[in-house]
Amino acid sequence: MSTEKTVAAEASPAAAIGDASEAASPAANPASEWWRTAVIYQIYPRSFADANGDGMGDLAGITHRLPALADLGVDAIWLSPFYTSPQRDAGYDVADYCDIDPLFGTLADFDVMKDAAHALGIRVIVDLVPNHSSSDHVWFQAALASPAGSVEREHYMFRDGLGENGELPPNNWDSVFGGAAWTRVTEPDGTPGQWYLHLFDSSQPDLNWDDPWVREQFRDILRFWLDRGVDGFRVDVAHGMVKKAGLPDYTPAEGTGSMGGGTATLEPAISTELPDLPPYWGQDGVHDIYRDWRELLDTYPGERILAAEAWVDPLSRMADWVRPDEMHQAFNFAYLETPWDAAALRAVIDESLEAFAAVGAPSTWVLSNHDVVRHASRLALTAENLQGHGIGPKTVGLPDPEVGLRRARAATALMLALPGSAYLYQGEELGLPEVIDLPDDAREDPTWFRTNGERYGRDGCRVPIPWETGGPSYGFGPSTASWLPQPAVWAQFARDQQVGVEGSTLELYKRALELRRSHALASGSLVWGEAGADAGADAVAGLGAGADVLVVRNGSITVVANTGTAPVELPDGEVLLSSAPLTGRTLPADTTVWLAA
Repeated sequence: MSTEKTVAAEASPAAAIGDASEAASPAANPASEWWRTAVIYQIYPRSFADANGDGMGDLAGITHRLPALADLGVDAIWLSPFYTSPQRDAGYDVADYCDIDPLFGTLADFDVMKDAAHALGIRVIVDLVPNHSSSDHVWFQAALASPAGSVEREHYMFRDGLGENGELPPNNWDSVFGGAAWTRVTEPDGTPGQWYLHLFDSSQPDLNWDDPWVREQFRDILRFWLDRGVDGFRVDVAHGMVKKAGLPDYTPAEGTGSMGGGTATLEPAISTELPDLPPYWGQDGVHDIYRDWRELLDTYPGERILAAEAWVDPLSRMADWVRPDEMHQAFNFAYLETPWDAAALRAVIDESLEAFAAVGAPSTWVLSNHDVVRHASRLALTAENLQGHGIGPKTVGLPDPEVGLRRARAATALMLALPGSAYLYQGEELGLPEVIDLPDDAREDPTWFRTNGERYGRDGCRVPIPWETGGPSYGFGPSTASWLPQPAVWAQFARDQQVGVEGSTLELYKRALELRRSHALASGSLVWGEAGADAGADAVAGLGAGADVLVVRNGSITVVANTGTAPVELPDGEVLLSSAPLTGRTLPADTTVWLAA
């Protein structure tokens, strides 16, 4: 167990919220298949709220801010890793899967947070990182101390090198973070030895999922957290873990995304072809693992879930991860990567609904997370401007912040009207843009270092979020410091500047979530209207706008999204929601409205 840090009782509002009884827990009183329609809010613990003033977010800070999430109207929270870790990759390098890193608190703090969330009717999903561990993990340290061919080395992907003296890596694979995916070790006797695989940083050695011992360890890890009362797991790199036999050389096609799906640009990611899979992504063997996990989860009450981070193309292939006996959800990265373009959006929405429905699963919708440029900036970029990972001050063609926020609000209004489950990333409800001008010496993403500063990495979407304009670190915590520096513009985005303010991004999100729930949009179905055409009762006539406008009906709500540059006239119907102010019945560019049918 890690050394516990003491969190003052007054730093947590658990007493004010009340202890969560078993009867109050969502897991004890589940709605039928709650995950099909849930809005799930991602918390990046480092950057959400800091209770003890050390500049790092923590579990007590999350507990303190949970009432704000209940007020927002979300159904569940998903926490990025909080496990014991050397933090070389912000916790995605796990050194102990069954304990809390002292940076974030203790297991007792986790229990308080989980119970407080359940008392508010919010389920708790935790991150699981099964593709790799930290190099500090006792499993890997034992492997380093053991000889080639030992049982301990079999837990990881150790291989002899090529060349006369094994001086060359076993194959040509590259790391997602840049550079080679292999590192050579020095054996216990001091001689150069085997190589180990790390698809990410060298401090994140890949586990060997062909080893039955590894599989049993993770069953125990799942049981540990399920017994503790979590409602599910978001599985990191869920398309990884299993590698093709023989580990053959592989050179990705130009423009292929480093995680294996979509592209590195803003071109539409939708595709109906089945491209060849890299030998380290999407191998068939991963599905046996998830069938085993699903069987385990189904023995627990309360509909505990698995959600896949699987960067796989096309959507019909991604749907393999959510077949009835496997995972419950898979992130829809094709949707996230689709530009603000009516035709592209309609195509990916149709393909998503068709692909997931074919296996009886809900589609998921997501626009931002901890690994991508925030959509309040990304949607104002062109494909040529978004190359590699992240954006920074030297990026060519930086986004216009006003255009980006306007499109982000419109894109969110469209997304939250779609049937299925939606994911929100902390701070997007405030309209936060990507932080572009971080000083180089403040950056922490391994991508920045492994590419010698050629890729900015993901720090810009991970900056601690603002709660109060006048508080230290904008209310993030009691200290003026934060682990990544916050920009001055955070003052205008702070939550206390938006609560109850008509037209604010926060109130737009709250209203959309309220209407989504009251009109059962998440369990509805879509009927497309044709702009300017008479297509029967389900058409919306009179727009005369052509290809730049999306018109779709979900139950009693008609959604009109103008992705073009010219305003259009709205059809009849009461305006229930608008992502931007309207003048009369005119729908401006980059605006989405919901109309009562």
